[in-house]
Formats: sequence, structure tokens, C-alpha cells
Amino acid sequence: MPATHDLAEAIADTEADALPDWVFREAKRTLVNILAVSISAQNAAPVVALTAWADAEGAASRATVVASGLRTSPTIAALVNGYMAHIQDYDDTHFPSVLHPTAPVWPAVLALAEDIGAPGRDALAAFAIGAEVACRVSMSVHPWHYDAGWHITGTAGVFGAVAAAGWLLKLTPNQLANAFGVGGTQAGGIREVFGSDSKAIHPAKAASNGLQAAILASAGFTGPDDVIGGRRGFWAVLSAAGHDEMALTAGFGKHWELAQNGLKPYANGVVSHPLQDGVIKLRNEHGLTADNVAGIKVYVHPLVLELMNRAEPRRGLEGKFSFQHCAAAALVDGAGHDAQFTDAKVTDPLISAVRARVSAEIEPAHSEDEVRVVITRTDGSRVETYVEHATGSPENPMSDETLEAKFSALVGAEFGEAHAKELLSAIWALDGASNVSQVAKFMTAGS
Repeated sequence: MPATHDLAEAIADTEADALPDWVFREAKRTLVNILAVSISAQNAAPVVALTAWADAEGAASRATVVASGLRTSPTIAALVNGYMAHIQDYDDTHFPSVLHPTAPVWPAVLALAEDIGAPGRDALAAFAIGAEVACRVSMSVHPWHYDAGWHITGTAGVFGAVAAAGWLLKLTPNQLANAFGVGGTQAGGIREVFGSDSKAIHPAKAASNGLQAAILASAGFTGPDDVIGGRRGFWAVLSAAGHDEMALTAGFGKHWELAQNGLKPYANGVVSHPLQDGVIKLRNEHGLTADNVAGIKVYVHPLVLELMNRAEPRRGLEGKFSFQHCAAAALVDGAGHDAQFTDAKVTDPLISAVRARVSAEIEPAHSEDEVRVVITRTDGSRVETYVEHATGSPENPMSDETLEAKFSALVGAEFGEAHAKELLSAIWALDGASNVSQVAKFMTAGS
């Protein structure tokens, strides 16, 4: 059986009642996280521009845009919400592929579930299945695809959105295979745009295109026999250096890649998170300041230099992909929230001065969430720490309490504490809701 049909069969055969309880719980946790970071991003200039564009399109009022409450078509709502979910780089990350699975999948699910009145439990199951597919497609081309310069969140994310929407629409295996063809030919996103407004377009388009592909397939649109494994398919063209066919479906429904997904404590590239943990720890333990630190040396996984080596970022979004800036902000502010990645912070003379004292050395044996940090003080003495697993990584996951604190801080700042509590309660209760309207109601400012 062609790889695409094999995957389609596995999805169609999956029933919500067969999903483990922890999967539903994790699906809710990802929704708590993604709505928090999306609402927090509502006033970002590109979000304002994209929302204004969506409003001007005048599409049918069938799905809700987060925060603004704009009502528009499901595909446009998925596009805007997918963008908001990722613009701060505060969403989740799958290890080791560095895919962001939630941003391309939840926006597609929320828009479609609201449009068709799907039960909350079905929406959670659809997300879990879609995220699993996105992760498995990612692992099937890891590391070759990313190393070639593709942004895996956009390319693999569209398959996750197709799977989630297709499962929610109860597509047949043949229809799902066609939907993968319609969506898969639109898989795209290159890493050159990291550090700009364009990066978040990748999950935005993945969510919207994936949802549209599933809807078109339900109406009879056709695709190729095997968009993933065909002679000129996804594997052959977008991962020419190699692929792992077994990663796509082996143990589907029993082994969950979702368990390798981590929620972020910092609003920047995930491979810098361990060094931020380490710098903040040493800062707090030893009273370190910009005045008494002569140098910061970090021993890191190779991806840190591949993804995050920007010694002189020019704008806030570039700072999110500068390990030097992440370390400097961690020392000066003791934090790594979106406030540490504004244009003003990147050009702040104090942080710029500390940034110049940060250096890195590759430690090939280190994992992505591991680091050794050595800080040299101005008197010549040194302090150091070792972080085996960064906060938020699968081996050191963010607790519900920490997640709720993140949610309350981000949503409370925008909507107020009482509103934030209502939305949080609605999310935790989603599996018992007759539809997603209660969540949709509270994820906007006017409720």
C-alpha cells in the first residue's frame, strides 16, 4: 500500500474512545498554552495587519478569530489564528524534530469544530490525531529535511492540519489520501525567513491550507496516489537526502510522538532554553549582574549555532534566534518572555554590551535540551552549572501549575484576571462540552 494510503487508513481507523486519557489531557494543555500565547500576541503589528486584511475580505461569518472576535470563514480564521499562535515563538516544540505541532493544527480544528458544531471531545481527539501525524511526518524526514533549509512546522504541519480536519469530517481513507495530496502539494516554508514576520506565515498557511484540503476532498477533489512516498512526492523532493518510512505509521495509536512535545517557558527558539535556564539559575544564586560578569560561555548542542548564532540582532524577532541575546537578556532581566525580545530590548546598550561577552562551543554529546554554562566574573572567579533537561522539555515537562501561571499572566494582562479564569475553566472542561462555542466565546475580548 502506498505510504499516504497507509497513513490515511491508520487515521480513519482511529476512534476517539481508543485514545488514552493522558492524550486528551495533553490536548487540553496544548490548547491552554496556544490560546495564551495567541491572545498575548494580539497587538503585534503583523497580527493587527493580518486581522485587518481578514476583516476587509468580508468572508462568511462562521468561525472566530482569537482575541479580536472577528467572525470570518473557517479557512481565514485558521490562517489568522495560526499566525498568532506562532509569531512570538512561545508555542510548543516536538523533540527532536523541532516541529511546532500546535500552531498548524489547533487553529484548523477550532475553526472547523466551531463551524460544524463538533463536540468538544471530538475536537480534542482531532487535534491529538493531527498533531501526531505532523510529528510522524516530521520524524520521517528528520534530520535531512530541516538540514536542507525547510521549516518543518510549515511543511509537516500541513499534513497534521489535513489529518485533524479530515478526521473531524469523517473522511474515508481514500478521501483522506486525496486531502493529503491537495494539502501536501502546498507544503512549504524556508528557514531563511527566521527572525522576521514571515516565519509565522508557515503554520498559518499550513492550518488554512490543510483545512481547505480536507473540505475540498470531502467534495470530491482528487490528489495523487501517494503524495508522501511517490516518485516525485514529499519524501523524494523535500527530503532528498533521506527518509524513514517506518516513522510514518509504525505503532500508530499505540506509540505517541505527542509524548515528546514540550511547552515553552521562554518566547524564543527552543534550543536556547537550556542556556537560559542555566544563566538565570546562576544569576539568582550568585547575584550576578551586567557589572560583575566578564563573560558567559555555553557548551551546547550543534543546533544552537545552526539556528541561533546572531551576535548582533537588528530587531526583536531576530533576538529570538540569537543565543547571545537570549543569554544576555537572561542575565540582565532574569527572564525570557516576549518583553525580552522587543526592538527596544535588542538595541538596549546594557543588553548589547552583555551580548558581546557571550560565546558558545559545540558539545557533540549534548542533546537539544542540555547545556553547561560557565560564567566568569570581573574578579576572575568562575561559577558554572549543568542543565540536563531544559524546563518544558519532555523529560522536564511544564507542570499544570506552571502552565496555568503562564496562561494567567499572558491572558490576564490582555483580558483581565476574571476573564482569564473563565477561559481556562472552559478549556479544562472541553471534553465534556457539547461543542467548542464556550471556548470560542471566552477566547475573545468582548465576551
